[in-house]
Amino acid sequence: MCSVEQNPVFRDLSADDPDPEVTEIESLCMNCHANGVTRLLLTRIPHYKNVVIMSFSCEECGYQNNEIQPGGAFAELGVRWKLRVEQPEDLNRQVVKSDYTCVRIPELDFEVPAQSQKGEVTTVEGIITRAIAGLTQDQASRRVEHPEAAAQIDAFVSRLQGARQLDKRWTLELEDASGNCFVENPEAPRKDPRCERIDFKRTKDQDHMLGVFTREEVSDNPEPSLLSPPEPSLLSPCDPSEASYEQLSADEVLQFPTNCPECNAPATTNMKLTKIPHFKEVVIMATVCDACGHRTNEVKSGGGVEDTGVRFEVRVASKDDFSRDVLKSETCNMEIPELELEVGGRALGGRFTTAEGLLRATLQQLADAPGATGDAPGLRPGGMDSFIATMEDVLECRRPVTIILDDPAGNSYVQSLSDDGQPDAGLKIVHYERSHEQNEELGLNDMKTEGYENS
Repeated sequence: MCSVEQNPVFRDLSADDPDPEVTEIESLCMNCHANGVTRLLLTRIPHYKNVVIMSFSCEECGYQNNEIQPGGAFAELGVRWKLRVEQPEDLNRQVVKSDYTCVRIPELDFEVPAQSQKGEVTTVEGIITRAIAGLTQDQASRRVEHPEAAAQIDAFVSRLQGARQLDKRWTLELEDASGNCFVENPEAPRKDPRCERIDFKRTKDQDHMLGVFTREEVSDNPEPSLLSPPEPSLLSPCDPSEASYEQLSADEVLQFPTNCPECNAPATTNMKLTKIPHFKEVVIMATVCDACGHRTNEVKSGGGVEDTGVRFEVRVASKDDFSRDVLKSETCNMEIPELELEVGGRALGGRFTTAEGLLRATLQQLADAPGATGDAPGLRPGGMDSFIATMEDVLECRRPVTIILDDPAGNSYVQSLSDDGQPDAGLKIVHYERSHEQNEELGLNDMKTEGYENS
């Protein structure tokens, strides 16, 4: 199959086109070296993101191949998925694998290393089927030349077939340093009952595997390359890593270059330090992409991590309750027990809004975001529509709910409606000691604040 770069000619394919066209490129067959055709399609995986699907076929020898590449940039963090396969429905879950996905089944001592297979859109059963096909490919000749090895492979294939038939429960683990890996949730937007997702920070070796280098590492290489940082004259007036507190606290709005999270085109982020009454200073950041029109706004804490975590329980039953000011940091998780909804901190990001604005942002992400709609079929396509209808009932005050905001970093805030500043009847605030796991997620366990100069 032909080699295609990650950010290629796909800008001709519009993600907003209701009838996307398939682009065809002549390429060389890897089997018979005749000319074949590679077809490219930019599409959306429901609850995930834009992807580019590539399919190759050769009319001379009949060779076929297909693979998938992300339609955007690498994610900021790597991702690990752990799926407990217990029901036949779990075998039909869609799985998106990139080139950097490592697949493991601990119960079978089975592992597919990263970069050993091309990325693809498949199912849990498809992963097992592809492994069986690869192991049995040359079994006929192997049974003659290496009968002992063939017998061992036959025994392992029978174990894989038992897993495919779900003779007993097993676990599928996926680890992807690029963050472009996905397992379908049939209960979306509710929490997956049998699948866990953990984001992790990449190591330096993993960054280098992806071709990601820091400015210091690039500056050590005198040869000019695509990884070299831009000339100072091409940068915007401010570099956020070099901005002083006096610059941030001034009335001016600072700007620095970035890439659009939607189409990866160059864009500019505006940044301003402001004070929230009865709370603390925060940094407000807004990005507008001139290429695709995508807009984002985010709020980051202007201070450090608090000594304790904080948990807010807000009762929303009337129009007055919707008017509460809410500061949700990027480390704050949101939960609505009445709707069985759980939202991680990075899903909505950090934002300063109202209780109504928080609910509407959640509804908009579910209804309009690129990850929530797509061409690929889902296990329960009607579940999202019914959930959106329920959310609209909440926003029309036809259904009271409780919004729970849990921030281990303590950098979130909910306004009290009482005159004395104390929590009113509809607001409950609890400060708590963080667990070891929460400190680990915030990176506090490895932080040394005393005697660090001797380490």
